[in-house]
Amino acid sequence: MRIAVIGGGIVGLATAYRLVTTRTAKSVVVLEKEARVGQHQSGHNSGVLHAGLYYSPGSEKARLAVTGIRLMTAYARQQGIAHEICGKVVVATDDTQVPRLRALAERGSTNGLAGLKWLDRAELRRLEPHCAGVAALHVPEEGIIDYHAVCESLQCGIAAAGGRVETGFSVTALVKRGSEWIITNGKREVVADFLIGCAGLYADRVARLAGARPDVKIVPFRGEYYRLGPAAADLVRNLIYPVPDPVFPFLGVHFTRLISGGVEAGPNAVLALAREGYSWRDFSAGDAIESLSYPGLWRFLATHARMCASEIQRSLSIRLFGDSLRMLVPEVRDVDLLPGGAGVRAQAMDRNGRLVQDFAFHQTPGALHVLNAPSPAATASLAIADEIVNRIQAA
Repeated sequence: MRIAVIGGGIVGLATAYRLVTTRTAKSVVVLEKEARVGQHQSGHNSGVLHAGLYYSPGSEKARLAVTGIRLMTAYARQQGIAHEICGKVVVATDDTQVPRLRALAERGSTNGLAGLKWLDRAELRRLEPHCAGVAALHVPEEGIIDYHAVCESLQCGIAAAGGRVETGFSVTALVKRGSEWIITNGKREVVADFLIGCAGLYADRVARLAGARPDVKIVPFRGEYYRLGPAAADLVRNLIYPVPDPVFPFLGVHFTRLISGGVEAGPNAVLALAREGYSWRDFSAGDAIESLSYPGLWRFLATHARMCASEIQRSLSIRLFGDSLRMLVPEVRDVDLLPGGAGVRAQAMDRNGRLVQDFAFHQTPGALHVLNAPSPAATASLAIADEIVNRIQAA
């Protein structure tokens, strides 16, 4: 069987790697529109290894994150990829957040996380001396990694096992001819017997090109980061996260020590006006019209109007961004915040305005599409790949 994987992000690369190393397919090709692999979600995240703390027990995210972090750390050790299991703290900044933090601890235990520890104020200060909080949960299994290096290593592994990665191949048409897929970029064709869509920000569009009718749309949300300047970098030892707001479906701004050095602060979450909208200046009329004409987005905005407005204000004001960070580390000053990068989260949303919270797969004869794979997909990528291989073998 000849298999084509559309999308050279970490999930597509991990899937192709598993396909070639397990000899599931006669031939495997990854088709990536950019000149290099891992240029969008895979290369614009904070490099965290997520252990599966936040996700609903029994969900694909919970199952695959817990398995995935162990597979990813084993792969990193094997390949000599920079990583560190440094642990993180999730911090309740006042007493009203303590019940939610306890519920989070119970969820993590149910999901199979090991070594979770409840911290009082003094214990938190011993781990993170500059962190403010009335209580915290220590998650020792979480860590940091260089996902750029993971993508490059997977690309090399695919080639070494007999597969190939074609960059600069932007898929414009997918045609089923008998049992074969004819995949074209307008200039040349690739023929495959089975198609796997791992297109991230374009997952729904690729699925529709293949004739699928997914009942969700990808709505892009930009997350913006600052970096702590040299005078403030020592205020954070490892990873410091807030207790998630149960009303808003994002984790909130937090502190992350980077594997390359330094500390990152963020991200917020604002609607991007282009699927590759990494700043307010990036605008695509087609992408914006597609998002703004989707009924689900308006229902989402109506439900979360106050929080969405707050996220926009925080995006435009370093003072407000700093205020959010000072809830966790009060000594951070606005002058300590240096411009950082940004990422765009490919978030599937249904017509009722609900964000799809779990990983989502859509399988049809001869094709399988990954329709929703935001965080923790990078951590879980090898486990997601195993899931895809199992589904193909069972079809």
